[in-house]
Amino acid sequence: MPQDVIFFKPGLENNCQTSFLSLLCTPKLEDAVMVGGSEMHEKRRVIEHLQTGTEMMVYQQRVERLTVQVIMESMQLALIRSDDRIARVLDISEFKEVRKWETFKDFQRFNECRGSRFRRIFYQSEKELQQDSKTCFTIFYGSEFILKSLSLKADSVEDAEKWLTGLELLRQETLEAHTPEIIESWLRKQMYSVDQTNKNSITMKELKSLLPQMNVTVPGGRFLEDRFVEVEAKNDSLDFQQFHKFYNFLIFENQKMLLEEFEKGPAPFIISNTDSPESSVVPIYDFQNFLLYRQKESWAKNLNQVQELMNIFIEDSMRKTNNPVLTAGEFLSFLFSKENSIWDEKFSEICPVDMNKPLSHYWINSSHNTYLTGDQLRSESSTEAYVRCLRLGCRCIELDCWNGPDEPVIYHGRTMTSKIKFKDVVKIINDHAFATSEYPVVLSIEEHCDIKQQKMMAQILRDVFQDKLLTEPLEPEANDLPSPNQLKGKIIIKHQKIKESDHTVKLEEEKGNTAVKRKLDSFKKIGNTYRKKITKAKENRVVEKEGELLMWDPIDKRFYRHDCVLSDNKLYYSEEKWEEDSPEIQDGSELHLSEPWFHGRLAGGRITAETLLRDFCQGRNGKDGTFLVRESEKFIRIYSISLWTNGRIQHYRIFCSSEYGRWFFYLTSKQRFPSMCALIKYYRQNLIKYDRFNLRLSGFPPRLNFVPHHQMGWFYSNLRQAEAEDYLLRIPRDGAFLIRQREEPDTFTLSIRVDGDVEHYQIHQYNSKYVLADAYEFVRLEDLVSCFRDQLFYGKTKLRYPVTPVLVERFCMVDLSSCDSEQYSEVAKDNPLGDQCKGVVDISKCTVACKAKHARPLVVTLLNRENLGLTEFTCDIVEKVDEWYQVIVNIIQNEQSLEKARIAEMESKTKIAVEMSDLVVYCQSIKKKNFENYNYKEVRSIPDNMVPKEENETAVEKSDSIVEYNRKALTRVYPWSGRVDSSNFDPCPSWKLGCQMVALNFQTADKFMQLNTALFSMNGGSGYVLKPEWMRNPTKKKPAKQTIIIRVMAARHLPNPDHIISPFVQVELWPYTDDYSFKTSLFKDNGLNPVWLGPMNAPKCFKVDEPDLAFLRFVVFEEDTFSDAKFLAQATFPIRGIRTGCCSVPLKNRFSENLELSSLLVHVQHLEPQSSSSSSSNPAVDRSRKTQKK
Repeated sequence: MPQDVIFFKPGLENNCQTSFLSLLCTPKLEDAVMVGGSEMHEKRRVIEHLQTGTEMMVYQQRVERLTVQVIMESMQLALIRSDDRIARVLDISEFKEVRKWETFKDFQRFNECRGSRFRRIFYQSEKELQQDSKTCFTIFYGSEFILKSLSLKADSVEDAEKWLTGLELLRQETLEAHTPEIIESWLRKQMYSVDQTNKNSITMKELKSLLPQMNVTVPGGRFLEDRFVEVEAKNDSLDFQQFHKFYNFLIFENQKMLLEEFEKGPAPFIISNTDSPESSVVPIYDFQNFLLYRQKESWAKNLNQVQELMNIFIEDSMRKTNNPVLTAGEFLSFLFSKENSIWDEKFSEICPVDMNKPLSHYWINSSHNTYLTGDQLRSESSTEAYVRCLRLGCRCIELDCWNGPDEPVIYHGRTMTSKIKFKDVVKIINDHAFATSEYPVVLSIEEHCDIKQQKMMAQILRDVFQDKLLTEPLEPEANDLPSPNQLKGKIIIKHQKIKESDHTVKLEEEKGNTAVKRKLDSFKKIGNTYRKKITKAKENRVVEKEGELLMWDPIDKRFYRHDCVLSDNKLYYSEEKWEEDSPEIQDGSELHLSEPWFHGRLAGGRITAETLLRDFCQGRNGKDGTFLVRESEKFIRIYSISLWTNGRIQHYRIFCSSEYGRWFFYLTSKQRFPSMCALIKYYRQNLIKYDRFNLRLSGFPPRLNFVPHHQMGWFYSNLRQAEAEDYLLRIPRDGAFLIRQREEPDTFTLSIRVDGDVEHYQIHQYNSKYVLADAYEFVRLEDLVSCFRDQLFYGKTKLRYPVTPVLVERFCMVDLSSCDSEQYSEVAKDNPLGDQCKGVVDISKCTVACKAKHARPLVVTLLNRENLGLTEFTCDIVEKVDEWYQVIVNIIQNEQSLEKARIAEMESKTKIAVEMSDLVVYCQSIKKKNFENYNYKEVRSIPDNMVPKEENETAVEKSDSIVEYNRKALTRVYPWSGRVDSSNFDPCPSWKLGCQMVALNFQTADKFMQLNTALFSMNGGSGYVLKPEWMRNPTKKKPAKQTIIIRVMAARHLPNPDHIISPFVQVELWPYTDDYSFKTSLFKDNGLNPVWLGPMNAPKCFKVDEPDLAFLRFVVFEEDTFSDAKFLAQATFPIRGIRTGCCSVPLKNRFSENLELSSLLVHVQHLEPQSSSSSSSNPAVDRSRKTQKK
């Protein structure tokens, strides 16, 4: 009977406590530390809710209200009608995803009715329907590429969340369940399938009908009657425990001969009585020796881990002791289990350290025609195909983009395949790109859209992916591609890019490629047109505007005068003009920093100030007018003066403001001073007439750690060279300086920023004089600074910007990109200002604005679009500001018109939209088929029939050049156009050449797709597998050849295609040749437990030439009535991860999906020892816990 019509008694789960429920409700030891009791209680409550069942709306061919219930014993989801009839049953082990909230196609189909059928069911408004979408979820399940779906709608958001959480918990548990638990679940499903009367037992008659479904012929004679007696059956029927015991006898009967194989060879042990699965035992020390010496498992030295593994397979809990033994049946069960897998799970673990190489050093899991669900002519295109590929670990997916009626669409052009919207595909990629792997996804775009729809594509990509989309190189100066670790969570666009240079097409031109010649001529024509315009403009240079401008200095926070010329769409400006008598230059805004009465920022503010004044005045019979000045702890240029008067302390604000670039300080607005020093000096000589005061300032408590007056704010008594350089590099201007005291006595250092770097000059103090670089003498350090404020220091720069602590702190909080980014732009020698030119602003790269700013009525602001640098200027006369502004606006508008025309012409010639081109960073599609003259950012794409395979001299030479190319850049290999049936090609020759993106049709279940799945099962299924060292480094040699001996011994639970099979096994070594395969004999009429022993099934020796790129493939066939081989199951593994000894081969279907309990038993022997052949840290029990997400 098919699985989807299994019948069993609802509510049976409450009658039996199963191991699955205990697994869910009992955390592992390491989890128990992390998960609190309340969380575990919540998990238990959720599972119990699922077992009880919930009424929901079920969307199938029609909408039905059914009870949805989880049956724990069989780990199934049942849909039950109101009369307790089972409408449908799903195996939770087949669940791939439970997707929440967003409406899926089942919901969409009903929503499109616009209130007719859908509205009549729910009697809800559009708003209510939108709200109720939050209670909808869809289960995706199946064992093929295209998954089936079941859409459900709960009555409340709370119910929906419980089911989403619970189903995901159960899905994970089924993946991690141990083999004995899977067997119990499988047996319950078999029993329920024939228990039509819900009596929870199985009769002799029902058992006879069940055995063919279990893929075994009913034994002759009194076999069944004798087994019924042995299991102590009553009334000619078996309950579940008796049925389980009968299964043990049945599975053991035909395979007990296997036990004789362990009486010889390394670590032999004798099992004396093998009449029944319970008649003899394997002690713990015999089992440990078996693991150590036959299986080569180094972890088995730990007896506790051996004991843990044995306890998994011991059925009787009373025998789970500190000295356990396995019965013969339990030992065989272990041999066939996934816990004894041939695959070493350490190769399935991700290695973060290995993810730091350039992208070109990896094989990348890649898909071709990702949108298709079948052939290339008539099949359906689906967004779910993208979901499936991404969740299978694919990291390079293809988008064939064509013009749609209103927006771009994706389909196989000029065929009858259906179309899907580009926007929908991008959204679904955004949702699922990193569900399985956090490493970068490459979108390989096959472009067929016109320029208009390409621009739409670019905007969609930016809007949907946002920060995930890579639009700039991570390291612009790098010579290699970035690593997967560097690109985590990034979407990379592979597309054609408008080339900035045409050096890559010159070689093709020389070879006579006429198509390339035509394109090159177009590029030259465009370039020459604009080159002539530029040359003509230079020959007839027109000065659009010239004069004196006041340019804003973001460091000094004031305007300086500059001579400026506007020519060739550029603003040239001179050095600032210094005027001795100009009040703007006599800036005293920071003179107070060196005064002893200025205490700076006092910790504790007002309270500390009062303490200092009180201590000072009370000890000296304090005089009225004693004062100190302090700065706010939180705000810059907010000051207070604290006064002692009549035994009390008063605090007053000293106001500070800037007008036209000049600072003023005052207590009252009637009396303003150019500096705080001038204010204090005035009130020490004149009475303060403010707030009923009538006194003069007198003495003051000197500030702690006072720096003498000759050492200003630019002086540091304790600053290391590295700190000084850090301070100076924060100030984005040449001329920034400071002086610091060195550890040697009477020695100082002048540190100054010049040409964007920091230079240091020693100052020595001799006989009360300061000597700079043995060339200049000064009485005071202030004199030194004052001297070089007016003249160039060593002909380089002036001491312009004293780097005070206040300035450093301010520049810790500002965006340096806005501070004079044009400072170091290269100035042409033939500029209009000649040697007087300090810098230049390219107007064509700027946006312009004009508004009141910096206490000026009109200021022109230029913002560089590339580096976001700001240039601000004004004039003394407002009308002149507007004149400059209008000239600049005209320049920008003219330049924008020319740029638009240039871009339009370029796009028409290249057929590439600039917006799409700008999204291409590391994967620039190149149509060239040769592998010379390349850039590491390029990607060559070639069909599989162009990959060299022959071993002639020409092919070898071409292969060497491809391997060399692939060390630096990327190659994508795709199926040639003749494969209209979506068949795949052998990827091994391409992988052997180091080709990274070997794109296969994921929807086609063939042996080549199975090889791809095997390769990318390594490294945690991340989609990136590091290539062998010899492929990455030309100085490294290939590894030595190896020899491996394979013997197929037996099988269990082979697939049952509605009849009892006669199976045989074929073993192949890939890359494949006829000499590298062998077959077992045919085993008649038994797919449950066939055995292949004896001389007809001798071991086979394989010579492995390239162990890094070799695969072992097991294929199970049956012989049909015409003696033809019919595929049943397969398993494919990279040679490098295959273990030694008697191992289980877990079998999979065509799509590499797990087949429940289906396995082979094989013996593997490596004649040459491998360092990676045994696992050193993870026991076999850990292998069973690895989640195999497919």
